[in-house]
Amino acid sequence: MSEAIIAQKSPYAVEVSEGTAYFWCRCGRSRNQPFCDGSHSGTEFTPVRYVSDRGGTAYFCGCKRTDKQPLCDGTHNRIG
Repeated sequence: MSEAIIAQKSPYAVEVSEGTAYFWCRCGRSRNQPFCDGSHSGTEFTPVRYVSDRGGTAYFCGCKRTDKQPLCDGTHNRIG
């Protein structure tokens, strides 16, 4: 798999609702970051479905390098 485009080198803080499905952009091409807008079409990337188990703030990865997709794990701190 090719490497995703870095949308930003920090997480996206998003207010999420319990039980709601969100589709995180894995490719970095979406203009609706951190969520998918279909811009991955024609690539090997697909969005990641995320359902929150509680309401509140979720921190979605912006650098697209997290090991905890779709949530930030701090990997952006190691990107040059």
